[in-house]
Amino acid sequence: MLRNADLALYAAKAEGRATSRRYDPRLDEETQERRRLEIGLRHAIDGGELELHYQPLMNAKNGEITGAEALVRWNHPERGLIPPIDFIGLAEETGLILPLGDWVLRTACAQAATWPAHITVAVNLSPAQFRDPTLASVVMSALSSSGLAPNRLELEITEGVLLNDEARTLATLACLKEAGVRISMDDFGTGYSSLSYLRKFPFDKIKIDQSFVRQIPEDSESAAIIRAIITMSSCLGIATTVEGVETGEQLAFSVAEGCDTIQGYHISRPLNEAAFQRVLEVTQPIMPTTVRRYNHELKDALPAA
Repeated sequence: MLRNADLALYAAKAEGRATSRRYDPRLDEETQERRRLEIGLRHAIDGGELELHYQPLMNAKNGEITGAEALVRWNHPERGLIPPIDFIGLAEETGLILPLGDWVLRTACAQAATWPAHITVAVNLSPAQFRDPTLASVVMSALSSSGLAPNRLELEITEGVLLNDEARTLATLACLKEAGVRISMDDFGTGYSSLSYLRKFPFDKIKIDQSFVRQIPEDSESAAIIRAIITMSSCLGIATTVEGVETGEQLAFSVAEGCDTIQGYHISRPLNEAAFQRVLEVTQPIMPTTVRRYNHELKDALPAA
């Protein structure tokens, strides 16, 4: 009875304050499933079940591929490929995010070292990784063992990383940046203090959150926000990436407004390492001339910010 009450208690906590939950047999099933996933993930990290996929980043001005974002996938022996949304949260709650993040970082650096010298790789870092005081040395060790030049590694952080122990986090970022590693702020525009952080730390890139991108060019407010972020970033000398681009219209708008890099399904879905290598062998730009011409037509038709 106490164990079942405990399951109901945690289910209520997960839903927020001022709520209650009765025990349901499904809660026990969910707990058992979570436990199985945790055990499986521990084995996956050491057992070779993880793999990286890469989503290409396209230069908005000439259509050339300039790099890729590394995205981890769990190749489960029974379930097949499991996307990160299904296990990253579990990894953060159980502490497995540290060995998982270390594997992602080292594997991304090692694979990127085999790419052409101008192609970069972006790796996401979680708040839990920034609570590890050895993070900077882990990053430098991954670069050293792989032979990847520091300026070819881009570390992506969200504003949530900066909310905990801001001074130590900024010091770690400064150490990495001084070593030549590039730092970008992911999901920009969704937090409360993004502008103050831009003043406190010289980010190399801002990634505009896809929640705004989904609405363009039809929604004038989203269009105005994206236009303002691109203009502000340009004035600060910070590059911009528009992520989550899924249509030709979104691509055309983003390029017309002067962003630096495009990312999204309209350019390419995440590819396994072998497939991404084949993409890099394509020498011609992937953005057709007709889209470039449409950029100017669309920009003229859009309302001013």
